[in-house]
Amino acid sequence: MEWLKTIFVDHSALQAVCVISVIIAIGLGLGKIRVWGVSLGVTFVFFTGILAGHLGFSIDPQMLIYAEDFGLVLFVYELGLKVGPGFFSSFRSGGLKLNMIGLLLVMLGTLTAVGFSLALNVPMQDMVGILAGATTNTPSLGAAQQTLSQLGISANGAALSCAVSYPLGVVGVIIALVVIRKFMLRPVDMYPRLSDNGDHTYVAEFKVVNPGVSGMTLRQIHESVSCRFVISRIWKGDDEEVMIPGPDDKMMLNDRLLAVTNEEDLPKLTLLFGEMADTDWNSPNIDWNGIDKNLVSRTVVLSKPSLNGKRLGTLKLRNHYAVNISRVRRSGIRLLATPGLILQLGDRLTIVGEQKAVDEVAALLGNSTTSLNDPNLAAIFIGLVLGLILGSVPIIVPGISVPVRLGLAGGPIVVGILMGRFGPNFRFVTYTTSSANLMLRGIGLSLYLACLGLEAGAHFLETIMRGDGLLWIGIGFIITLLPTIITALAAMRIWRVDFSTSSGMVCGAMANPMALSYAEENAHGDEAAVAYATVYPLSMFMRVIIAQLIVLIFLG
Repeated sequence: MEWLKTIFVDHSALQAVCVISVIIAIGLGLGKIRVWGVSLGVTFVFFTGILAGHLGFSIDPQMLIYAEDFGLVLFVYELGLKVGPGFFSSFRSGGLKLNMIGLLLVMLGTLTAVGFSLALNVPMQDMVGILAGATTNTPSLGAAQQTLSQLGISANGAALSCAVSYPLGVVGVIIALVVIRKFMLRPVDMYPRLSDNGDHTYVAEFKVVNPGVSGMTLRQIHESVSCRFVISRIWKGDDEEVMIPGPDDKMMLNDRLLAVTNEEDLPKLTLLFGEMADTDWNSPNIDWNGIDKNLVSRTVVLSKPSLNGKRLGTLKLRNHYAVNISRVRRSGIRLLATPGLILQLGDRLTIVGEQKAVDEVAALLGNSTTSLNDPNLAAIFIGLVLGLILGSVPIIVPGISVPVRLGLAGGPIVVGILMGRFGPNFRFVTYTTSSANLMLRGIGLSLYLACLGLEAGAHFLETIMRGDGLLWIGIGFIITLLPTIITALAAMRIWRVDFSTSSGMVCGAMANPMALSYAEENAHGDEAAVAYATVYPLSMFMRVIIAQLIVLIFLG
């Protein structure tokens, strides 16, 4: 049986792979078990790792650090790459509000920690560790330890208190979301409000009754107003067929228009054209598809690499094929199909025109999901390097003696977002299929959780049995649970944020990728992931600064 000892006990690269793989396999299997309708999913890998560490399993320390860091970096980078294409449009529409709510969660947790420290006489050097563990934010622990060392104060208490409060910090957010979903959720909270959802286009029907625009070309109208819109189709009346307008077509009184625009621009367009039909795009007064049987509306996938990064207007589809692109769907976000829109591989374009012309445009764009199956691995590894470089850049904050860094988690997620959004501008292919992205994120998160649990498990019970261990755990759990529930409820009740977005927001503000997995299982679309990436960088940065400020204010 010596060969079994070689595989699972003796430290080597082979042994590290075997131990981590067994932990992940068992954890994923147990994570599928549902208790009262709730399963922990990939989060159970963390607890399997703790059990393995407690039973005496270990791997080479350098291998452990490598696998843990690589898993975390891979997960957050792929998350950023996934949400990057729709990140900035989502940030403009609701990102500022989400970040303010996320900062509210950060402040509530901080005030709770400081309050417990003063009320229960818990040393502040221990409390910063509890706060880091309760919010699963290891960069803030590192920042606090550096500041403590500079002040000549031992940082061992912070490390131990973080270790024992971390496990319930992981599941505390999930428990909070389960409690809200089971007992506090209203039906109206489940789905995005019209103004807050990830769909940033609105299709409306207008009637031209404003004499001021009668006789003007579509090009002249676009140049005379500040709002953005796309006229998908025009109906000239009962005796004429529906037409697809070009820039030089004139608008006349009583024309009926089908327009795609942003919801906030609807009042401007109503004033411009004179009258908006009392309906929405799901149930129009006019059966636009039925008026002219020659016109079809079809969604086509952009899969031709040579078109990646090109502006929609440069294709001149209206001039060459007499078709109109009414809107573009990208990473769950609907975008206006303006001439300046930069196309990306994987975009889904809604095309209106005659059947033959639409088929020709589909061939031009590629319209092949098979050709998109192979991920561009170069984009992944180049992005990882750039993310790690960015994460290591020291940021000088006035009043704080220790430079702040985005770290292993902050740098890669920021670069992932930027690569996903701006990579195609430089003709860089960053598209990966949803299944490939989920696979890479799953591998990264599983590696991170398995190593994190294995590392904590070796001294977990020993630390708990210390005099202050149980107190630290209790305080940490309250710091995790209470602010999360309060903030999520406030987001839904006061600021009218849907449950999926609220879940992703609290997961991002708590720097908890494990809870994000649970949130995504109960989300409608990509709302949770987008919200997570929206608030994560700022919240993580603020937690790092706050950890250092607490040490300097109370112990400096």
